[in-house]
Amino acid sequence: MTHLIYVLNGPNLNMLGLREPAIYGRDTLDDIKTRCAAAAKANGLVTDFRQSNVEGELVNWIQEARSKAQGIILNAGGYTHTSVAILDALQAAELPVIEVHLSNIFRRDQFRQHSYISLAATGVICGLGAKGYELALDAMAGLLQAKAGG
Repeated sequence: MTHLIYVLNGPNLNMLGLREPAIYGRDTLDDIKTRCAAAAKANGLVTDFRQSNVEGELVNWIQEARSKAQGIILNAGGYTHTSVAILDALQAAELPVIEVHLSNIFRRDQFRQHSYISLAATGVICGLGAKGYELALDAMAGLLQAKAGG
C-alpha cells in the first residue's frame, strides 16, 4: 500500500525564490514540489503538495488529512509562531507530523523561536533549506514503517 503524505505550506511560501533568497534560498515552491515528488517515490510514498496564505484553508486541509492521509509535513511559515488553530487541527488529526522550516528559526528573531506547531510535531527539521523537505519525507517513511512493525 502506498502511503499518502500531505505536504502543506503556509503564507508567503509561494514567493520562494524571490523573497529574501539569502534566508530562504533560490528554490521556488515548484522546485521543492518536484524534489518532494521524487523523494516520496523513492520512499514508496505519494504526496499531495499544497500552499495557502489563508490560515483557515490550512486548518481545513489538516482536518481533511485525518481521513485521507497517513502523515503531514508542514511548513506553516509565519503561522508557526501565531496559530493555535493550526495546532488544534494537528492535534485532532492524530497523524505523524513533521514540521519543516527552510531557515534555522533558532538563529532568527526572538519571536520566530517559538513554534506552536512543535507542540503537535513528531519531529522538526529546520535550517537545511529545501533539502529539509526531502529529509522530512525520508523520516516520515521511517515513522510509518516503524508504526507498521517493519
